[in-house]
Amino acid sequence: MKKIGIITSGGDAPGMNAAVRAVTRTAASKNIDVIGFYKGYAGILDKDYIELTYSSVGGIMEKGGTILRTARVPEFKNPEIRAEAAKNLRELGVDGLVVIGGEGSLTGAKLLYEEFNVPVIGIPASIDNDIPHTDMAIGVDTCLNTAVDAMQKLKDTASSHERAFIVEVMGRGSGYIALMSGLSVGAEAVIIPEVPVDYNELTDRIWQERKRGKINCIVVVAEGAASAYSVARHFENKIGYETRITILGHIQRGGSPTAFDRILASRMGYSAVNFLLEGKFGTMVALEKGQTVTVPLEKVLSEKKVLDPQLIELVNTLS
Repeated sequence: MKKIGIITSGGDAPGMNAAVRAVTRTAASKNIDVIGFYKGYAGILDKDYIELTYSSVGGIMEKGGTILRTARVPEFKNPEIRAEAAKNLRELGVDGLVVIGGEGSLTGAKLLYEEFNVPVIGIPASIDNDIPHTDMAIGVDTCLNTAVDAMQKLKDTASSHERAFIVEVMGRGSGYIALMSGLSVGAEAVIIPEVPVDYNELTDRIWQERKRGKINCIVVVAEGAASAYSVARHFENKIGYETRITILGHIQRGGSPTAFDRILASRMGYSAVNFLLEGKFGTMVALEKGQTVTVPLEKVLSEKKVLDPQLIELVNTLS
């Protein structure tokens, strides 16, 4: 293997740069050239890339986002478009491709491997932590810390004014961010896609806590379960608090990655190169019981990650 390509694809996640750095420096230590394609699969299709060297990736680990930028490429679902990408990779002499991203990005990698025998390996990067067979994905820890910091500040002002804040966080198909951030700030309720919510029961419980002297209320809602505005309508005139809405939005994707995400991304990038050299193509690097392992992409993408029921019970009990 003489040349490795890297893409960061789909939604950005803090720590992607640390993974790019680790892949580049690990490959350089083995005298392997590295090129980074801009804007994910679009960069492969357009042959828009940059040569990465040991020194050129210095100082990027602490930066949020991705220096390679990212994009969603819906046309990559077309087999003819994937064939063009595989052809471009061959013409550029790319012997292995590292794909850093979430479910959609890993699906593209799987198809390149299965249809055109492109040697690929995936690195999971998704703030939702919704990728199966890895305990954590890159970006999750930073996102949680950002959400918790914002909610803790909201809790201060909620106490000052005796208000209820409904905080909407990301998570279209997964309630992980809402569940774990709600647990971390002691939220009164967490609304997630995985669990149906009885608004009458919820509003009654919050009202009873209000009558006992509670002076603030934080309700965390995952965007895939409901909008903060619809939750507010359910609460209107029923919980004893003046209600305010905060939608954290894309602030959750930004910021300098935490130490955990920097370390995880570095370990996964280092492992990705070594696994490629071992011929473990068509796989994803995963964190499993503290170790980096490979899992076939077919297995990763054929299953759905399920929230731990004990975590849900824990949050419900403590709230």
